[in-house]
Amino acid sequence: MIVISLYDYTGEAVKPWAKAGYECHCYDIQHDNTRVDHFPSGGSISYLNADLHNYKVSSDLTRSYMGKPVAFGMAFPVCTDMAVSGAAHFERKRKVDPDFQRKAAGYAMLSSSIFTKLMNRFFIENPVSVLSTLWRKPDHMFHPYEYGGYIPEDEAEHPTWPDYIAPRDAYPKKTCLWTGGGFRMPVRIPVAVEAGYSTQHRKLGGKSMKTKNIRSATPRGFAQAVFEANKRP
Repeated sequence: MIVISLYDYTGEAVKPWAKAGYECHCYDIQHDNTRVDHFPSGGSISYLNADLHNYKVSSDLTRSYMGKPVAFGMAFPVCTDMAVSGAAHFERKRKVDPDFQRKAAGYAMLSSSIFTKLMNRFFIENPVSVLSTLWRKPDHMFHPYEYGGYIPEDEAEHPTWPDYIAPRDAYPKKTCLWTGGGFRMPVRIPVAVEAGYSTQHRKLGGKSMKTKNIRSATPRGFAQAVFEANKRP
């Protein structure tokens, strides 16, 4: 069974699937097609290069999976031009390109179209953004800490970015999901979280690719919860 993840640099979202034996394909323009992670279960994560803002590339990608056993799909389209947290820059961007937000929303809708054609469960993830008005209202919303209970206490510390991401994803960040194909929203198992903004919110400002990748990494608890709710035999 195959799992497809679009606009995915870190691979965090597919790790539970790969650990369970699924063949996972992560597509992002930052990948160079050289990395493959293998797991004892026989599962794997392949990090594949793709310019998903190129409609021909997306079309070819869709055709390459037709008739194959795709179990699940997920996408994390670039939110820079849509997230309300960046609203202060919208007017400047609009002067350069009046259609900048329509284009950004189109890439998210294209991801949905790809997964719908492949007839599998899926979600499209974005923070609170104008995608709600340019496309449709999200089907679900959550905060990372609401799924922190899926992370065992002896694995509380983040394995890659412990200095930036709170143990057991104990931080707030309202996140929206557009879903389809019979997606099942997992049961919440929250952990305690301090009131107000998370400390990592202050650490992950700026425009560097590193901070963008950390900000966009799927919370481990949510990734595990989605797997448990949507896995196939």
